[in-house]
Amino acid sequence: MQKQPTNPPTPGDEKTPPPKIWRRLFHATAGSAIPAAGIFAPEPQFAIALTALALAALALDAGRIAIPPANRIYLRLMAPLLKTSETARITGATYMLIAAAPLFWLYGKDIAVPVMFFLSLGDPAAALIGQRMPGPRIRGKSPIGTAAFAAAGATAAAILIAAGAIPHHWSLWPAAALAALTELAAIPPDDNLAIPLITGTAMWVMGAAAIPP
Repeated sequence: MQKQPTNPPTPGDEKTPPPKIWRRLFHATAGSAIPAAGIFAPEPQFAIALTALALAALALDAGRIAIPPANRIYLRLMAPLLKTSETARITGATYMLIAAAPLFWLYGKDIAVPVMFFLSLGDPAAALIGQRMPGPRIRGKSPIGTAAFAAAGATAAAILIAAGAIPHHWSLWPAAALAALTELAAIPPDDNLAIPLITGTAMWVMGAAAIPP
């Protein structure tokens, strides 16, 4: 997610955010692990595993938010991977799992795999490039960052097609652009939920795959 530059935090502030590079790396690597595993894993078993992981992550978030001492321990351990806004709310990683499970259940890997790569690679690209670019902002975000998101998504789709991981379908290209525009729109509650669900559903509507029986 792109954000406007902020002033340097005060040293010793308990809400000082950790270096953003760790979050970007975690987003790209852990987020990409989901679709990468989905390429090779049997679809029904993988969808079941994702559902179990999503429920476990949601339970962990709910538990640590409800129990302040547990939350403080969690935050000390996970600080490099969290945004300041995630200290008392569901994390982006949990939302990513929540989004991935229904994608694989409903649309299958030919949609779920590229859509999850759009998110895992496009979002960090938008943030890293958009924050450094001068010029106008839309909703506090750089249009150049949005273009970087779309380019990263299209590149991921091209690599997946070339590697034989997914079949080519024309909807991949407008879907990469739609994912970038969804990130720009910042639809609540979280980009990691909105981007995959909106983009995956759009690909299905465009005929990329049928809902499995």
